[in-house]
Amino acid sequence: MYVKNEHMRRNEKLKIVFMGTPSYATTILEVLCHEPSIEVALLVTQEDKPVGRKQLLTPPHTKAWLLEQALHVEIFQPKTLRCKEAHEKIAACRPDFIVVAAYGQILPREILDIAPCINLHASLLPKFRGASPIQSALLAGEVYTGVTSMLMEEGLDTGSMLGFSYLKIEPEHNASLLFNALSSCAARLTVTTLKNFSSLMPIQQVSANATHCKKIKKEDGLISLSLDATEIINRFKALSPWPGIFLESGLKLLDIKQIDTIENETFGIISEVTSEGIILTCKKGKIVVKTLQPASKSAMSARDYIRGKRLNCGDSLV
Repeated sequence: MYVKNEHMRRNEKLKIVFMGTPSYATTILEVLCHEPSIEVALLVTQEDKPVGRKQLLTPPHTKAWLLEQALHVEIFQPKTLRCKEAHEKIAACRPDFIVVAAYGQILPREILDIAPCINLHASLLPKFRGASPIQSALLAGEVYTGVTSMLMEEGLDTGSMLGFSYLKIEPEHNASLLFNALSSCAARLTVTTLKNFSSLMPIQQVSANATHCKKIKKEDGLISLSLDATEIINRFKALSPWPGIFLESGLKLLDIKQIDTIENETFGIISEVTSEGIILTCKKGKIVVKTLQPASKSAMSARDYIRGKRLNCGDSLV
């Protein structure tokens, strides 16, 4: 079991070890670093990784931000947490709390026992436990989502819940915009949870109500116009900017919106060409495609694409 430190007993600054990797985590880290009652003693993040065609070695978002700010916070990038060095490094900080946000590794028991480990998970648990809660909420067509602060245990997102921040999903929200909105919610919730920790009553999750989500892969972006327009739009929002949505031919749909939800006799047909773009029939409903990108080519307007392919109303796009 973890032991309360002198910091908590003497009502000094709360000493935090922060564990996180992407921009979602950076937003939380930034708020903690500028909170007068909190001291971030250590950032634990993933190793630098090669990125892009040139495979340039690139630091995690949290590390890059910390270096830009020139803050006096030590950075630790272990390959695994299941080693003596990782345990000793974190324990040596004598943290009051370990705050975890999209770190990317499961914490072993040895780390969990150092101090209360609080995770900021981007869903309203027990819904969408796992690696892609934000995308999964959009895929499911949820009206509301949010962030849950929870005590971590060895299970995946199964710990007792400490607090919630709710957010209405707006029509314009895609995964990228929702990430930004939820990271701000998470930052505020983190400070509230830490400051009120001693008075909070943890709520155990009901596992029977739990849903799980997997890591998003490139192939998840493959769609067919035999789907309902609503589902295509949900996928478009959930998988933007990566991996995006694309047809079996490799044609990527970059800018689309839904027209209606009426049942169609045929799907994948160009029903109309407007000033906005081309209107395609789906199994149920229609979508307007404004911009698309053929495989291995640059993005172009949908109107230019069908003109180059000599396609007209009544023709199939694929």
